[in-house]
Amino acid sequence: MTKMNRSIRWAAVAAPFLFLAAAPADAALRVFACEPEWGALAQELGGNLVDVSVATNALQDPHQIQAKPSLIARARSADLVVCTGAELEIGWLPVLLQQSGNAKVQAGQPGNFAAADFVRKLEVPTTVDRSQGDVHAAGNPHIQTDPRNIAVVAAALGARLQQVDPSHAADYAKAQADFTQRWQKAMAGWSAKAAPLKGVSVVSQHNAFVYLYDWLGLKEVAVLEAKPGVEPTASHLQEVQAAIKGSPARMVVYAAYQDSRPSDWLSKNAGMPAVKLPFTVGGTDGAKDLFGLFDDTVARLTSAGAKP
Repeated sequence: MTKMNRSIRWAAVAAPFLFLAAAPADAALRVFACEPEWGALAQELGGNLVDVSVATNALQDPHQIQAKPSLIARARSADLVVCTGAELEIGWLPVLLQQSGNAKVQAGQPGNFAAADFVRKLEVPTTVDRSQGDVHAAGNPHIQTDPRNIAVVAAALGARLQQVDPSHAADYAKAQADFTQRWQKAMAGWSAKAAPLKGVSVVSQHNAFVYLYDWLGLKEVAVLEAKPGVEPTASHLQEVQAAIKGSPARMVVYAAYQDSRPSDWLSKNAGMPAVKLPFTVGGTDGAKDLFGLFDDTVARLTSAGAKP
């Protein structure tokens, strides 16, 4: 055997071992989050132990997402999928998971985490009919607008991270305890700042903030959409305007991802401010993380509605 042949043979034998040596000893846990709030929470609890990718951004309607090849590829390589559940992603997530072929993130597996499974759902219908619009049989899925729900989900997600990545269980437990302490302190501050909002009447463009209202004691007196997920007609907007004349609302609220024109119309014609809320992480410049999400939400609401 020539010297050159021996060199080629050694290179072929050694290559796999050189590749293994170059690979990180502890590869990051790959987390695929459906919405920005859960991506942000996974990052808070996982730190540099997780590699987080998010399927949607704050300016997208989470109901209306396509199972694109790029998302399927990310789900295929994920160790943990973190979504809202409660049928929020029913139009795209089942297809995405099926086409990913990733057994460990299918429904019912430890690698599949649905945040809404761990909180008390509001607006659970007794019957569901397509004629009612975008109604979810499991209840209103927009649980992330109440920071108390974030706290509950954080505890559950922290436990799940420990389950799917037991070699770093102590690290996840420590991060969860730290997050919980900071979150509880922040919630106390938000509640104190928002105290003047209790009992304030509001109009919503979409029924996206029921959990937020439940937390702060706001009173929703009308919704601009005649049916959930269906854009309001001019006649319905006029009906809402007439209906609130007897008991005026302090503001009309819409999410950052929504077209503001219906809210702007009511604002102009009923003489109340239209308030854009971030709805999720990234929805406004001030909502850069979970803490900023509620800092900005409370600030915008109190600025518009704390005074008669």
